[in-house]
Amino acid sequence: MSAFTYEIVEHDGGWAYRADGVYSETFPSHDAARRAAERAAAEQRVGGETAGIVYEDARGRWHEEVAEGDDRPETDVEG
Repeated sequence: MSAFTYEIVEHDGGWAYRADGVYSETFPSHDAARRAAERAAAEQRVGGETAGIVYEDARGRWHEEVAEGDDRPETDVEG
């Protein structure tokens, strides 16, 4: 099982959470950003339906995979 961390950081004159190098919207307080990150982390853990996916990689090759609906990451919020 993979792990995914949401980090609370100062950003753009306020606070945001950062996940995998991507920033959320800016929140007026640390607490507001943390609550939003906790919501996002909880949603990330919710399973879904198993489905086939098709995608093209950076080299232009196509891949077909099965995305297991119950294969959800462990999530954490830091900061």
